[in-house]
Amino acid sequence: MEESSSLSPISPGDLPDEDLVWYGNIQYLLNISAIGALSCVLIFLFVKLRSDHKMPGPSALMAKLLAVWHATSREIARHCGADAAQFLLIEGGSFAVLLSITFFAVFLVLPLNLYAGTRAMDDQFSMTTINHIEKGSNFLWVHFVFVVVVVGLAHFGISTIEERLRITRFRDGNGNPSDATENSVAIFAIMVQGVPKTLAVDKTPLVEYFQHRYPGKVYRVVAPMNLCALDDLVTDLVKIRNDISLLVARIDSRIVYDYGGDDGADCDEGLWHRVIGLWRGIKELWDEFMATLGFSDEEKLRKLQELRADLETEVATYKDGRAQGAGIAFVIFKDVYTANKAVQDFRTEKKKKPIGKFFSVMELQLGRSKWKVERAPPAADIYWNHLGSSKFSMRLRKVFVNTCLLLVLLFFSSPLAVITAIKSAARIVNAEAMDNAQLWLTWVESSSWLATVFFQFLPNVLIFVSMYIVIPSALSYLSKFERHLTVSGEQRAALLKMVCFFLVNLILLRAIVESSLEGTILRMGRCYLDGEDCKRIEQYMSASFLSRSCLSSIAFLITSTFLGISFDLLAPIPWIKRKLQKFQKNDMLQLVPEQSEEYPLESQEIDGIRRPLMAEREFEHGIDLQGQDLFIYPINRSSPVPKQTFDFAQYYAFNLTIFAITMIYSAFAPLVVPVGTVYFGYRYVVDKYNFLFVYRVRGFPAGNDGKLMDSVLCIMRFCVDLFLVSMLLFFSVQGDSTKLQAIFTLALLILYKILPSKTDGSQSSLLGGMQTVEGIVDGAIDYEVFSQPNFDWDTYHT
Repeated sequence: MEESSSLSPISPGDLPDEDLVWYGNIQYLLNISAIGALSCVLIFLFVKLRSDHKMPGPSALMAKLLAVWHATSREIARHCGADAAQFLLIEGGSFAVLLSITFFAVFLVLPLNLYAGTRAMDDQFSMTTINHIEKGSNFLWVHFVFVVVVVGLAHFGISTIEERLRITRFRDGNGNPSDATENSVAIFAIMVQGVPKTLAVDKTPLVEYFQHRYPGKVYRVVAPMNLCALDDLVTDLVKIRNDISLLVARIDSRIVYDYGGDDGADCDEGLWHRVIGLWRGIKELWDEFMATLGFSDEEKLRKLQELRADLETEVATYKDGRAQGAGIAFVIFKDVYTANKAVQDFRTEKKKKPIGKFFSVMELQLGRSKWKVERAPPAADIYWNHLGSSKFSMRLRKVFVNTCLLLVLLFFSSPLAVITAIKSAARIVNAEAMDNAQLWLTWVESSSWLATVFFQFLPNVLIFVSMYIVIPSALSYLSKFERHLTVSGEQRAALLKMVCFFLVNLILLRAIVESSLEGTILRMGRCYLDGEDCKRIEQYMSASFLSRSCLSSIAFLITSTFLGISFDLLAPIPWIKRKLQKFQKNDMLQLVPEQSEEYPLESQEIDGIRRPLMAEREFEHGIDLQGQDLFIYPINRSSPVPKQTFDFAQYYAFNLTIFAITMIYSAFAPLVVPVGTVYFGYRYVVDKYNFLFVYRVRGFPAGNDGKLMDSVLCIMRFCVDLFLVSMLLFFSVQGDSTKLQAIFTLALLILYKILPSKTDGSQSSLLGGMQTVEGIVDGAIDYEVFSQPNFDWDTYHT
């Protein structure tokens, strides 16, 4: 950890008075980051912006940018889907919360730290932190007041965000519709897991049970087949057919080769015939040997054909509707009230089920004791090819994934841990070379610019790239491996994994200046064996330690703000893909109009955007936008929605990490708050443009169940908890002698946890005027459409 000491600011005593570096070598980091951000903005304005919109004039570009700026959340939900609107609302709300905190941080805490502090500091940056205040000073009560203000503003801001997010969800937490014009069938449906798998063939017993329990209120019952098993069958069948085709081609080519072909006209006749004869003899001997063992091509072909026949027989049961079910049923009621009542009834029965309760014969046949009843997710949110996965396999997958994540967090949690391990291994191999490298590092530290580049800029870029690209991709793959039932469930799992990973690496390990969680736990454990080591824990709140931690965090924020968001402004990966697609297409094929699943053509609606995007009065009467029809867009076998090109879980996790860093260090280093505010403001503008012109994929619903955003809001509240816990630790170590500040902070934490959040109540007036399911359904409902397997791929073999 010798390198971490290089993060400490430069002592102003080493510089002339007129050249005092006010923020330590943060000044150089700001210059480097600003140059990189300015370069990206210029490339965007003069290259990418004109390329995205077919080289328009300055006035046309300005009109498009103004249209992006004035686009409302409801319009973005209609154009880009509810996920994009929710993402922007949370980003804009986070910016508003941090902007209000910035006012108090800059005009109250920062002057207090600068002019009321009397503790000797080595640099000007430390004078801006809470370390400049003497231990036990009465001025720390002002910081406590600031903590109360921050908690109040954060609670009010998060509650306001939650209230404004109502327009992007089709139902609230109680199952009631949030919008009177919403026409989602999911608000009328419940999902029952654990039903017998034989119901897919004959669902009459289940229909009779719900008709008996809610007479006249059941509209339809959908019991899908085991689509997970069908997906595996289809994968195996396609692979077997390909293997058979290759094997038949190999047998035919061998026959042609044995009885004809080129006899080597350009070679010596005698020599060539002898070589061919020798090769045929060896090959015949080998074929006879393999045939005696039962491994001949003909025997392989016979076994593959038998296996193909068995698989086709099993697939035929799905075509005829005789296959086993997935153990899941969707019950659609005629009104919202009955759907909500059914969910509440089953939950109440599960909680208050008396011991020794007897079930009726019908309930025993339906496996009533194994049911899990909840509100049905939207049909477009379900991974239909995961229906039927066994609970044991899913639990086993989750245990494996979480175990791998835990091991990585303990031993290889950050690039710094990997670098430390490589350094230790290199010292074992060649200690002299490492000593020479240490001398070179000492020389680099003597230069302000080089020290900034090597010890602040490049490490932050390395961490940014690994945490921004490599780690999210790996965690997203692990979340897919768990085989979640819904897309939002997979996103929430990936979000939680990324947040845990980021909190450990970008907050915990950076805060305590450690390279791995394993080393931290070992050092903490020595407290029970060596009392001297316990002093290190107290040093975590010391002045020098907090200065290094605050400086490290603000350096990472600066890199993420100026370089990370500027990189997203260019969006090079989608832009490069689109350019490569144009070059790969045949010139004659470009004459035919084509609609891409991922990126609409520039001549289509995406370039026809104007301000306002859509008149507000059109939303009052409801509109039938293109993309709401279930059959317009291609439906893949996993999910009926188009492929998402924006990784919401990754960007949510990174934004939440920045929000947590800003909140935790807001009282320690007030300069962190303006940087975090600029991050969310800059990212909001960039993401708004990218959603409308880069990552936009038509066909996404304008409303969802809001489970992902509920998880995000929950983590935002947890960030406030982390802020209070950090201040509690600080006041317990550096606060007044009576520990009143720590006690009041603990009381504030408890009060914040019991504060109610703004939850939607029951809207009786809305429910009274709500139309029934017959009013919005004409023909087959989406659950029936998406649960029916598609066998168009097998038309050649039927």
